[in-house]
Amino acid sequence: MIEDNNSLTTEFILIGFMDRPDLKTLLFAVFFAIYLITMVGNLGLVALVFMKCRLHTPMYIFLGNLALMDSCCSCAITPKMLQNFFSEDRTISLYECMAQFYFFCFAETVDCFLLAAMAYDRYVAICSPLLYHTMMSKQLCIKMTIGAYIAGNLHSMIHVVLLLRLTFCGSHQINHFFCDVLPLYRLSCADPYINELMIFIFSGSIQVFTITIVLISYLCILFTIFKMKSKEGRGKALSTCASHFLSISMFYGSLLVMYVQPHSEKEGDKDIPVAVFYTLVIPLLNPFIYTLRNKEVINVIKGIMKKTKSHNIVK
Repeated sequence: MIEDNNSLTTEFILIGFMDRPDLKTLLFAVFFAIYLITMVGNLGLVALVFMKCRLHTPMYIFLGNLALMDSCCSCAITPKMLQNFFSEDRTISLYECMAQFYFFCFAETVDCFLLAAMAYDRYVAICSPLLYHTMMSKQLCIKMTIGAYIAGNLHSMIHVVLLLRLTFCGSHQINHFFCDVLPLYRLSCADPYINELMIFIFSGSIQVFTITIVLISYLCILFTIFKMKSKEGRGKALSTCASHFLSISMFYGSLLVMYVQPHSEKEGDKDIPVAVFYTLVIPLLNPFIYTLRNKEVINVIKGIMKKTKSHNIVK
């Protein structure tokens, strides 16, 4: 902890949501429910994809890994936030803070590449269905997934190392509910210009690269759909892509609003609603977006429920 304005900070206090003590019970209940549903939904989807051989296809492998990353993001942020609602000690050490940011950045970066891979998968499935198994082999799918994890690890490590070069003095209160780079930059007594430049270069490049893949894939998909003569074929193709496009729009929209728009040094409260959306709400919604509109997943779930029901009747 800091002793005066000139001593270095080795611990921080997360003060996000703490300005409304009258709402802490309600907020705790809401976020606890979101956390439970998120973990059950995403880990359930991961287990479903892992256990069922009929789901061992590129689309579902990407989907299972996306659900795993959503769980990782939620686990990195929510438990500490829930603890702070009723804890007098809301401190988080510098290294705990770095670890929290690492797992958050890792999960979000992997998500970017997985969503781009899923867009390419849909492009191949709709635009070149006869070549699908050649162009989207399991080997390529595994390589793309591993590449996403490697990129996520490197990207998060770069920013953690750059954060550790900063010194934090004066105020040690982070006006946020988790350790994100923007609130940390505001507390730095060293110039975070290099950090901001690296975020612009690396994070910007990742988002431009993955968004470009998504846009090109969907432009080709739309062009192919419009050339279809069958209304039934058009409807089926649009239905196949709708859930993925909705998830992409929410994810990239919130990231662009958070990290690309100009930020003031004093902003803090304005970051929180957007951060809640992409760290808590999107991981909550993704399992429902993908399962409720996916007949294959629904059929697998129905099959499991029937087996469970018949097993209970036999007992």
